[in-house]
Amino acid sequence: MHIVHIALQGCLRGHDVEYGITADTGGHIRYLLELVEASALDPAVTRLTLVTRAFTCQFSDIDYGPGAEQVGPNIELIRLPSESPDYLSKEALWQELPSFTDALVTWLDALRDKPAILHAHYADAGEVAADVQARRGIPFVFTAHSLGRSKRKCLEYEGETLDAETLAALTRRIAFEERAIRKAALIIASSRDEAESQYADYDHYAPGKIRVIAPGSHLDEFESARSTPAVDALLAPFLTNPDKPALIAIARPVTRKNLATLVRAFGENDALREKANLVIVAGVRDHIDDLESELADNLHELLTLIDDFDLYGHIAYPKHHAPQDIKALYAWARERRGIFINPALNEPFGLTLLEAAAAGLPLIATDSGGPNDIIEQCGNGVLINPRRAEAIGGEALALLNDPARWQQMADNGRLAVKAFDWQRHVERYHDLLSRLCHPCTGQTLDRVNALLICDIDNTLTGSPVGVLAFNTWYAAQKQLGFGVATGRSFHSALAILSQAGIPYPPLIISSVGSEIHYLNDDGITYRQDTAWREIINRHWQRDALARALDTFDDLLPQGPLEQRAFKLSYLSDDTRDITLRLTTHLKRLRLRATVIHSHGRYVDILPEAASKGRAVAHVRKHLGVDEAALYVAGDSGNDLDMLRASKCSILVANYSDGLAQAPGMGHVYIARAPHAQGVIEGVKHFQSHPPRQPLEDIAS
Repeated sequence: MHIVHIALQGCLRGHDVEYGITADTGGHIRYLLELVEASALDPAVTRLTLVTRAFTCQFSDIDYGPGAEQVGPNIELIRLPSESPDYLSKEALWQELPSFTDALVTWLDALRDKPAILHAHYADAGEVAADVQARRGIPFVFTAHSLGRSKRKCLEYEGETLDAETLAALTRRIAFEERAIRKAALIIASSRDEAESQYADYDHYAPGKIRVIAPGSHLDEFESARSTPAVDALLAPFLTNPDKPALIAIARPVTRKNLATLVRAFGENDALREKANLVIVAGVRDHIDDLESELADNLHELLTLIDDFDLYGHIAYPKHHAPQDIKALYAWARERRGIFINPALNEPFGLTLLEAAAAGLPLIATDSGGPNDIIEQCGNGVLINPRRAEAIGGEALALLNDPARWQQMADNGRLAVKAFDWQRHVERYHDLLSRLCHPCTGQTLDRVNALLICDIDNTLTGSPVGVLAFNTWYAAQKQLGFGVATGRSFHSALAILSQAGIPYPPLIISSVGSEIHYLNDDGITYRQDTAWREIINRHWQRDALARALDTFDDLLPQGPLEQRAFKLSYLSDDTRDITLRLTTHLKRLRLRATVIHSHGRYVDILPEAASKGRAVAHVRKHLGVDEAALYVAGDSGNDLDMLRASKCSILVANYSDGLAQAPGMGHVYIARAPHAQGVIEGVKHFQSHPPRQPLEDIAS
């Protein structure tokens, strides 16, 4: 398989990248180089080509002109000319796209080994790939890295008045992204936030063709990192007491990285200033005014804030550092029991968070973007609203004052970051590309005469041995369709199934029954059941419900990612029949909704017509499956109505929430085996002993 990556932005080269030399020379280049390096280790990938734009560089002695650069044994970087010979920022690249596309098509036409697929990085490359696909029929995958609508929302939230040039650039960028989203065969996102929140702002949003694959990182060198005399010398001129705990941030000084708010958080908190130092590593520079305007403006703002708060002696902001200094800086901060902070307005993923965690630092990070996934999986930090300086300072001080909590987060991060490696990334990535190039048909539900629908967490998952047994058993069930019904979101469900080693199910009922997706004939993308959306949208007053629950005692909203178009999610430690009290409260306000309480802690508010059970019934009727040939399996309270409403219901042995004793559960088969093996046991039971009487007689 020959994969061609298209990336036009910044100063891309195969070795010794000049990171930070321009505002567009950052993490996406490292992501791309490490991706192709890992891809090249797969024997199925015969050739990898990076295609970028050639230019004359006014601020570097390195040659970025037309030509080829050998990056690895089967990796080549090609620089193609466009109309302008000069380096251009991403905002100005749009005028070069027609001439660059012509050069790319000419290069492709001359190849003997035609690429199986293109992979476009950023909006401008997406526009190029869409044109090449139209002209030569080569499908493309799209990775946005960051999205224009997200940037525009951030700027508008800050109250900035967008000048005509900025507005025009963002408008073009968003238009390119809309076309790429519509035309791409598949979209690779780095986080659930990107897949479920940021892309959802686009007119052509199609969650079923987005896959979340967390980037990998080479973390071994960070795990073994130690401080060095070079780092001591780098920071010593700035700090009066260099042995205090350090808050450390490493980011280019672009507006999105929000470094000024971090300085305010530190400067406004007297106790934090007394307790700790602040270290900001913001790229490499000689003279600030020689930098691009965005970088220069942000550095001037940082220096002004440092002066206004009189932070001299408490803050370090070195002008230069060597690449090997980065891991030593993390180690220097760890040795002082410091914290790594990422205050970005939005962070698509955050490789520096993984590096810091591998080095043994707890994290404080923005709640917008990839940090949600990292901290949720690792349990090694705190999410903050990046616009609230007082919250950043307060969380940092609280963590520094709690040594046991600091140690637990540091230990958690060191262990859990092993899940974020390039080998795991490329395994999923290449599987997706292979499916695109060789569509696998026959996995849909069109010709099944029976259907199994399972909860995921602690029903299908929870036992690796059970998962292996389930996969082997299900592969032999030729007429049995398979689906999952979960409280998780669609992308979270796909991620947990992938981690557990369970193949793509033809049906995913997600968000506690408020969303339904079917696998398409290509065996890789999904389509949403729009008829179900229309059904549950009737009488749904989401905003009114949210206001009504704001003041309800004993409820705490879950994070933004758990809130969906047809689901409001809360936490509650109150076990005093909260379902009845909430239902009564909402009826009193003439608001119609379904209340689901599960695991003694989670509360979901759904449309009146939505639940797992109602979604399962809708799917069964849609597929024409007989009631006696529908098998459902679950383990917790949010499975209750699904289990009650089906004739062939299975409760795995490890069930919770007292389900077996709940009203209307007399007909349920309680398996002796836990997890997925209990599911197999239950299906075999009902296949041997099919129910005969009506469900209402069984349930009574």
